[in-house]
Amino acid sequence: MNKNYSLSELNTIAKEVVENSKHKTLLFYGAMGVGKTTLIKELCKVLGIDDVTSSPTFSIVNEYVTNTNEKVYHFDFYRIEDEEEAYDIGFEDYFYDEAWCLIEWPENVQNLLPLNAVEIHLTQLDDGQRNIQLKQPI
Repeated sequence: MNKNYSLSELNTIAKEVVENSKHKTLLFYGAMGVGKTTLIKELCKVLGIDDVTSSPTFSIVNEYVTNTNEKVYHFDFYRIEDEEEAYDIGFEDYFYDEAWCLIEWPENVQNLLPLNAVEIHLTQLDDGQRNIQLKQPI
């Protein structure tokens, strides 16, 4: 998947991400302000989360439950300075569960990520649109 989109198309893009992802661990790459959290909030809606979602910048992980009782974990590793901090929150229990794991700033815990994770690369275009590239594991 490689598409340009505007904010008005965000729901459609989120549905396509869910439908096209071969695995439930999604890694979100992109510059600050590109829309990673905004896309994740929309993904949570598509997955059936009725609660208010927010970035877990300070808590590192937020846990949500869908309307079908499926768990969704949203990580923000922006503040992680050492991978040891991820061990402190028990990342293994999250990453290797059957739940959706939506991970912002995965480059900060690169050595700990599951090999079957789907990469999502976001870039902002000059016209204000965003580009999304979905890279599936082999």
